Amino acid sequence: MLSLYFAGVPIGNRGIFLFCGINPGRFSAAANAHFANPRNDFWRLLHAAGFTPRLYEPTEQFELLKLGIGVTNAAYRTTPGSGDLRRGDFTGSAERLERIALELEPRAIGFVGKEAYRGAFGERPDLGEQERRLGRTALWVLPSTSPANAAVPWAERLRWFGAFRESLG
Repeated sequence: MLSLYFAGVPIGNRGIFLFCGINPGRFSAAANAHFANPRNDFWRLLHAAGFTPRLYEPTEQFELLKLGIGVTNAAYRTTPGSGDLRRGDFTGSAERLERIALELEPRAIGFVGKEAYRGAFGERPDLGEQERRLGRTALWVLPSTSPANAAVPWAERLRWFGAFRESLG
């Protein structure tokens, strides 16, 4: 059973939601923190879309739990880029995410990048809310925040992060 409390924060009350990245890159692995590459826009988008009251640093990732926000990855293996991942790197990820959804009952999981969702479920998603649910948990696909996704303008990424935020009420 997954813990229903972490750092004193009750988690099993459908008041939380998760972000799911694809996998740790070298910066994140070295920092032992999610989305740690200084050129990654995740933390800036989180704040700009209204998820956080201030801009957090990757090293403060566990402080997000106090706000009801969790962060995980679809694959655990560190790679120089997501293109270096193999199908086997995602083995068990759909089941792990389903277990999280059923036991912790987050309101939603936002996949940061289409490839995170595709890796977990083997389907090519569109951006936005997905038809698939894990229990009562809604699934969203957001644009990647990776520096490799710089072709998608900031305003477009912020629009999707804002739509996800609005969907949570």
